[in-house]
Amino acid sequence: MKLNHETEKIMTGRFGKDSMIALATVDGGLPCVRAVNACYENGAFYVITHALSGKMRQLARNPAAAIAGEWFTARGTGVSLGYIGKEENRRIADRLKEAFASWLDNGHVDLQDENTVILCIRLENGTLFSNGTRYDLEF
Repeated sequence: MKLNHETEKIMTGRFGKDSMIALATVDGGLPCVRAVNACYENGAFYVITHALSGKMRQLARNPAAAIAGEWFTARGTGVSLGYIGKEENRRIADRLKEAFASWLDNGHVDLQDENTVILCIRLENGTLFSNGTRYDLEF
């Protein structure tokens, strides 16, 4: 089923804030998974990360990605939106800065570093469970 008002509301309510998800990528044909802070919006998860991190190097070679969160799994494509400070990233960067405000300034992330980028995981399909109902989604 295509994402509809009901399922979008569930996704936004559950993940439209700082959410810990598992992000899987591929490295040399083998899966790699790690926990990341992400925020959902309009069929995609967004992550602030470093351009030279393992996940970004892996996605540059093979953009296939999978995620798992609270009663949700999905597959999609990981794309770097580039430096968080770029003008074209302003709207989503502001949204992420707000969502991640509780930890963003703890020294782990340098927003002035041009290697601080926004990773967009564009979802293609997934399975969402809510109140005993299973939704097989196409994004």
